[in-house]
Amino acid sequence: MSTASMTGDELLRMLGTLANPHRLRVVAALTEERNYVSQLARELGISRALLQVHLRKLEAAGLVSADVEVSPDGKAMKFYEVTPFAVLLTPEVIEAATRTLTAAADLPTSSTTHGMEETPAAQSAAQAAGSAPRASRGKLHS
Repeated sequence: MSTASMTGDELLRMLGTLANPHRLRVVAALTEERNYVSQLARELGISRALLQVHLRKLEAAGLVSADVEVSPDGKAMKFYEVTPFAVLLTPEVIEAATRTLTAAADLPTSSTTHGMEETPAAQSAAQAAGSAPRASRGKLHS
């Protein structure tokens, strides 16, 4: 996978997924060798539950893949490895990617903007609250 052949939505998904220090560490660790969840969690010093959350996001973005194997003692073990990818981010790549963005990708959400912008629903609610009469109006300035 390379940024030159990605749609705008795919580029956003990849960059958003990599914009987390835990996920960067996971990719770095899996670059060295494929690994299973318990061992990788120990190496990274994070819980298995947290690691699985990050692995799911990395897998959904196409940055890692997984294979289930059965160990000699009969346990199913899910091994993860990095999917080869290249990121070349230039103004031209961004310009081309923006032409393929879907309307849903253009909408800001509270989870992607980290509180910098409000969602349309939050803006509507704020507008409705601002236009509603307040009980304290007029009483303070009698």
